[in-house]
Amino acid sequence: MNAATARLTLSLASAGVGATLACGEAGDDRCGPRQAVVARVIDGDTVELDDGQRVRYLLIDTPESTQGKNDCYGHEASDFNRQLVEGRTVSLSYDEVCTDDYDRLLAYVSIDGRDVNALMVERGFACVLQIPPNGQQRIDAFEDLEYAAQQGMVGLWGACDEVTCD
Repeated sequence: MNAATARLTLSLASAGVGATLACGEAGDDRCGPRQAVVARVIDGDTVELDDGQRVRYLLIDTPESTQGKNDCYGHEASDFNRQLVEGRTVSLSYDEVCTDDYDRLLAYVSIDGRDVNALMVERGFACVLQIPPNGQQRIDAFEDLEYAAQQGMVGLWGACDEVTCD
């Protein structure tokens, strides 16, 4: 192998490792913990962990129920999230970007093998919200869940005159 080929091979290998780390492969804890206890639910799409870190759920947005806002189905979304995760150990997985402008971790949350983010959409407590580059691998499945909830008038889709996810 000549020097140019060796440099190219090393460069491609490094790029492959970088791409694997950027995609949040199993065992990758570069963004934050892989498991944590949810100390409290902030709202339908945000929780606080027992170490004080906040986690914003990827690929979803729920109606607001904090900071003086009382959007239709906001309290229901918060309550459902609370029933699912508060005080319990959750698994966290990450995507391309680890944190948002508010220094919250951006994660997919699961409990007992159930994808909480997807469940919030499926049950009509959340709308799909993709902020690229995150969500590229899962957006189609989430949009299918949202469409089914809309068609079935599930949750906020049947209860609210105006859906205020944004």
